[in-house]
Amino acid sequence: MASDPLREDAEGPDPVCPLCLRPIPADVPQSRHHLIPKLRGGKGGPTVLLHHICHKTIHKTLRETELARSVNTVEALRAHPDLAPFWAWIARRPPGFSGKTR
Repeated sequence: MASDPLREDAEGPDPVCPLCLRPIPADVPQSRHHLIPKLRGGKGGPTVLLHHICHKTIHKTLRETELARSVNTVEALRAHPDLAPFWAWIARRPPGFSGKTR
């Protein structure tokens, strides 16, 4: 089985999205989020593996400047008032859910 460079451990249990807290199965769209956007000094900085729908929602909701300045941790992303309702909603969906982002 070929390993996927985005996955933490291709042979072990599915990683968990730190935002919606659902497992991220290997066959589900996923991506890495730079906690500080690359264009704002985050190139080579910390990243987190997320469901692609969770990642897209972050970037549709917040500007890169806001992400770099004040919403640059998992805790800040989970608590942000414009994102928290989405995390609660998506947490009730199956891990493979990848509906449209708003």
